[in-house]
Amino acid sequence: MGATKVLATGEGAELARRARAGDGAAWEEIVATYSRRIYNLAYRFTGRVEAAEDLTQEVFVRLYRSLDQYDPRQGDLQNWLMRLARNLIIDDYRRRERTPQETHAEDIEAHAYHLRAAEASPQTEVERHELSAQVQAAINRLPPDLRVCVILRDIEELSYQEIVDLLKIPEGTVKSRINRGRIELARILRRMRVIGVDAL
Repeated sequence: MGATKVLATGEGAELARRARAGDGAAWEEIVATYSRRIYNLAYRFTGRVEAAEDLTQEVFVRLYRSLDQYDPRQGDLQNWLMRLARNLIIDDYRRRERTPQETHAEDIEAHAYHLRAAEASPQTEVERHELSAQVQAAINRLPPDLRVCVILRDIEELSYQEIVDLLKIPEGTVKSRINRGRIELARILRRMRVIGVDAL
């Protein structure tokens, strides 16, 4: 997976045009640019490395098939891709919630999807990894309706209106679920005796 970067609007539109025309290098650049962010979102919703990897691949297959629907006049490529990815990931999450299976957050030490601080010491990296795993385990314990809203607001940093549009629920419900989710998440983290949550 490539390093995270941001494509200019014109650059994204040109890449999308080339990828639609069958240019494999253009598609690879799109995947390299956005795969980490889409994987991280998928992991937040699935809580499992293998499931997140599979879902990321599925999202990119669907994105590729939908490239002809991208219109640069409607906004930049990143916003379009992430909106589509969020819809697909949330649809998958809802399907899995209807047929729940026993899942546990897995150790993701061997996976290179997390950003590394430029001068982080090995000790700092270990602490950051442990904290991230603990927070994900706590997120996994949230009720599904609260988990979706907390992830979209506090991790994806969507506005309330964007969440309303995505989930098709009233703004008051969104705000209530975010508030309840944050309170419940803090309670879970306290029970887990997680230190340094404020550092997230």
